[in-house]
Amino acid sequence: MRVTDQLGFSVEVPDLPRRIVSLVPSITELLAHLSLEKEVLGITKFCEFPTEWQQTKVRVGGTKNPNIKAIELLNPDLIVGNKEENTQEMLLKLKTRFPVWISDIETLEQALQMIEALGALTRRSMMATELNQQIASAFRGLEPVRPAKRCLYLIWCNPYMVAGSNTFIDDMLKWCGFENAAANLEGRYPELDAEGIRALAPELVLLSSEPYPFKDSHADELRALLPNTSKCMLVDGTYFSWYGSRLAESPRYFQKVISEL
Repeated sequence: MRVTDQLGFSVEVPDLPRRIVSLVPSITELLAHLSLEKEVLGITKFCEFPTEWQQTKVRVGGTKNPNIKAIELLNPDLIVGNKEENTQEMLLKLKTRFPVWISDIETLEQALQMIEALGALTRRSMMATELNQQIASAFRGLEPVRPAKRCLYLIWCNPYMVAGSNTFIDDMLKWCGFENAAANLEGRYPELDAEGIRALAPELVLLSSEPYPFKDSHADELRALLPNTSKCMLVDGTYFSWYGSRLAESPRYFQKVISEL
């Protein structure tokens, strides 16, 4: 059957894909939720969930630099990628040989569309619909912070990098009632030095657990840099940046973060 991915590319896939490779950790977790244990053959080294798949699936390298030969040996009839997490060059190379369905997700709505689309692709539409209903209900029940807090969300250190506008993290911050202090900076993940961070004067700083594993020592450094910031805290980045089945639990985690402010 011929389908369209989230970049608008037409993709010819089998009526029921049976040899799937996932190049996106959060989508790997989603495919497990959709009971595709037998169909998923290959995952990246960063696909940590479900944990048992780390031993039972072929690891095909990283998200940016997968082992093309390892993928070829699996002879997949569906590869699932992402515009941001994978490189354009690599995805285009794979598309010349295999069906590649590419997601492009900056909002909760687009995440729900992806889940629905992959559910239809894999004959798991009912499960995908039930999951989306769970996610939508959970987000409707989220009580955002009031009044809004000016928030800076850090994803990297040396140099500091933050989540800017037009990112999925930015949309999750909005759901929490946070105003992204980096929203007007150029680029989706701007680099900042200490003076740049101080100039933004955030009320709240969130230090993500991924891709850079921030520690308490980093929080202490930023508290010293920003004495007027009311809170600087470590957060589990998967709830802010993973757009698969984990979204069903994200609002509960967000509410916990909000309660600590």
